[in-house]
Amino acid sequence: MTIHPIAHIRSDFPTKFGIPRQSGMVDELTATLVFEPQYRNTDALRGLDGFSHLWLIWGFSVAEQTGRSPTVRPPRLGGNARLGVFATRSPFRPNPLGLSAVAIEEITEDPALGPVIHVRGADLLDGTPIYDIKPYLPYANRVAEATGGFAEAPPQATLEVRAPDELTALLPPEKRKALKAILALDPRPPYQQDANRVYGLQFAGFEIRFRVAGEVLTVVEVYKL
Repeated sequence: MTIHPIAHIRSDFPTKFGIPRQSGMVDELTATLVFEPQYRNTDALRGLDGFSHLWLIWGFSVAEQTGRSPTVRPPRLGGNARLGVFATRSPFRPNPLGLSAVAIEEITEDPALGPVIHVRGADLLDGTPIYDIKPYLPYANRVAEATGGFAEAPPQATLEVRAPDELTALLPPEKRKALKAILALDPRPPYQQDANRVYGLQFAGFEIRFRVAGEVLTVVEVYKL
């Protein structure tokens, strides 16, 4: 079976570093779905405005996979414990497909791009191929008695973010709150705890450089890319 993208995502993340590890963790994050030319038909979205959320079925387009392993190291477990690939949401899968639930902010009609879906809470790299979209059905998709295994509780914002106004003022106002929420979740790999290291995160056309000491993340530089 051959599948082709129906759309691509446009997001504020040109690289993987800093992207929330699940959808919906940072509601302030916005993105847009731009359809491929052959799918730019408003009729295909008729009735979608009656739903609040959407499932995205997408591809891990930049995940480098060498060989195939039945087990992976989930970041949630510190990158040390191994679990079966089908018990995780790792990008290193037999078929590198992702699944994200996002909120529909609005659906607009662009003169050049046709119908465009604006969403919130997306956890996708800019340019990610979208293979299908499906409406989220609360009665079927929300299971009250479901259990979450090793990821029972949602990740918590663990860091206090100190971002001087003179630095964050460079960002558009609507991006500042999202950035602070991303940083509070600690974008570093679990095994990197060097308090002297300066990390760089690309977001919304800016390079955000920061250090982490203990439970405090300090933004030290912001510049436009």
